[in-house]
Amino acid sequence: MRAEAEALVQTIKQSMGLLRRHLDVETADRRLKELNAKVEDPNLWNDAEAAQKIMRERTELEDRLGSIARFESELDDAATLIELAEAEEDSATEKEAIDQLKQLKLEAERRQIEALLSGEVDGNDTYIEVHSGAGGTESCDWARMLFRMYARWAERHKFKVEIIEETAGDEAGLKSGVLLVKGHNAHGWAKTESGVHRLVRISPFDSNARRHTSFASVWVYPVIDDKIDIDVKESDCRIDTYRSSGAGGQHINTTDSAVRITHIPSGIVVACQGERSQHKNKATAWNMLRARLYEQELERREAAASATEASKTEIGWGHQIRSYVLQPYQLVKDLRTGATSGTPDDVLDGDLDGFMEAALAQKVSGLVAPAVEDVD
Repeated sequence: MRAEAEALVQTIKQSMGLLRRHLDVETADRRLKELNAKVEDPNLWNDAEAAQKIMRERTELEDRLGSIARFESELDDAATLIELAEAEEDSATEKEAIDQLKQLKLEAERRQIEALLSGEVDGNDTYIEVHSGAGGTESCDWARMLFRMYARWAERHKFKVEIIEETAGDEAGLKSGVLLVKGHNAHGWAKTESGVHRLVRISPFDSNARRHTSFASVWVYPVIDDKIDIDVKESDCRIDTYRSSGAGGQHINTTDSAVRITHIPSGIVVACQGERSQHKNKATAWNMLRARLYEQELERREAAASATEASKTEIGWGHQIRSYVLQPYQLVKDLRTGATSGTPDDVLDGDLDGFMEAALAQKVSGLVAPAVEDVD
């Protein structure tokens, strides 16, 4: 057991060393002191937007510096506990300390991946867009399940979630929907979820209780900061207004408050119906369009763009990134990383971190995973 403890301690120290170097602790500490001084300025909130940026950066630095300090403290406590347990030949206490080290190792690895989310927009809020595939009601119901799954994932991380657009299916579920997820590194974590998702289950809509396979696509793109300039010509766009189809008050459902913008050169279509005001919905739709165009430009620069685009061309067999099997057995399998879960109910309730971490680790390492066989 001593060898296991030493190996865990060494792994945690390596992760902490990477975290310290990536963060540059001394520079971060100086910056935090500068931000604390600004927060004490009574005139700070004269410019609310600038104040929010300062508070967000301060919270991020406090979180990162605090996590490193906590790791070091907990590591010392666990190591001391193991030494005491060995001296007293207390195997139960020694096992408890090793369990603490295992949990600390998992969190340190997660923080290490998060620290590597250094892309230009990884720290931004994000849009998560879901579309049903072919298959009518069954596919629409699956799209609704995915829509809820991502909302629950965001809530687990204490992110703020807003429904930007919902288009209901003819009988049940969703034809399409867009969530806005607000929180630090929301896009960095969620970006690996783009692709086609496959569901296998006994259909609740089939009176013969047969097993059905359904597909839905997910597209994740970041909210764009003002510092990123995306030029969109209004002459290149068609703007349509229509009545909202989702739940809402009398005003929402009886006026043309929803807005759809079609960018003709690219074929990108965005829609927003989350607000009572057509003006606000239009402003949000323009922001969504800028975000989509920015993401499209990034794709052109990345070698993986062709694979990503291929996954979006057809919402069907052969393009899926993950399969969710509910019948005749229980398994969720990611076809890019090989990561699996034997508890689909937990995954569909937002327990996605394991899949996201595996995909991010693969992306950060730059290694191409061997082909992963899909499940039946």
